[in-house]
Amino acid sequence: MNISYDYYRIFYYVAKHGSFTHAAQALYLNQPNLTRAIKTLEAELACTLFVRHHKGVSLTPAGERLYSHIASAMEHIQAGEEELENEKTLESGTLSIGASEIALRCFLLPILNQFRRQYPGIRLKISNHSTPIAIARLKSELVDLAIITAPLDDDPEIIATTVKSFCEIPVAGEAFGELAAGSPLSLHEVAQYPIVSLRSKTSTYDFYVRLFQKHGLDFEAEVEAATADQLLPLIQYNLGIGFIPEEFLTGTPADRVLRLPLNIPHPTRDIALVKKRSKPLSRPAKELERMIISHIS
Repeated sequence: MNISYDYYRIFYYVAKHGSFTHAAQALYLNQPNLTRAIKTLEAELACTLFVRHHKGVSLTPAGERLYSHIASAMEHIQAGEEELENEKTLESGTLSIGASEIALRCFLLPILNQFRRQYPGIRLKISNHSTPIAIARLKSELVDLAIITAPLDDDPEIIATTVKSFCEIPVAGEAFGELAAGSPLSLHEVAQYPIVSLRSKTSTYDFYVRLFQKHGLDFEAEVEAATADQLLPLIQYNLGIGFIPEEFLTGTPADRVLRLPLNIPHPTRDIALVKKRSKPLSRPAKELERMIISHIS
């Protein structure tokens, strides 16, 4: 059967109100059009759906069976329409974000706080991933936006906008005190000591591989951490030298971690906002993007 959705919609309203007159008022249609639509629907289905009486109409047994299905479908459609309408006004909806740990801590958290206070009805789903995994989830449309740390490979499927640059500081535990008090270190000298880093196949590891290669050196971590939060404790307990985002050191007592002098500028990295080129952003995602762009100095 190829029956018009409008006929089922009219059937739903007549059954719900028990009256052609009230259904016509709810649908902003005239009553003769509703009557014709119901007669056409009954003819298509080859059954009687309503019993007419002086107070209005009531459903026949066939009408009751049809209504049980149509009511559920119409309520789902109406709920979807309301959700989309509310999303336009940012009163409700869901926003999924894939973020690397460094991007989250060094940039995104204050913006999410502002977003939450301004749009409390929007449900935030934040997943913490390495840059490659966050990008893979974005391309699979499992998240709406990704906020990640560079480096980022060229990819025609995505659009990346740099939103912040940050420095990483070489630090060590107290067992390396002579290095903190000595002359500025070269990367060649740093490479002579155990290095603590995020694991391979992360943007952080790739960044330092490239940095050391520029100076003719191999980069190899003796201790690999699964998350950025693990780096500082491993370094504090003298397992090696590591490069830590400056924001991670805020509030850390000077006797727990020692900043090491370098004879080159501190490594500078970027945080990027990434979206999928072929996927239009939802209203909440557009608003978060606007907030993020407004923070670019």
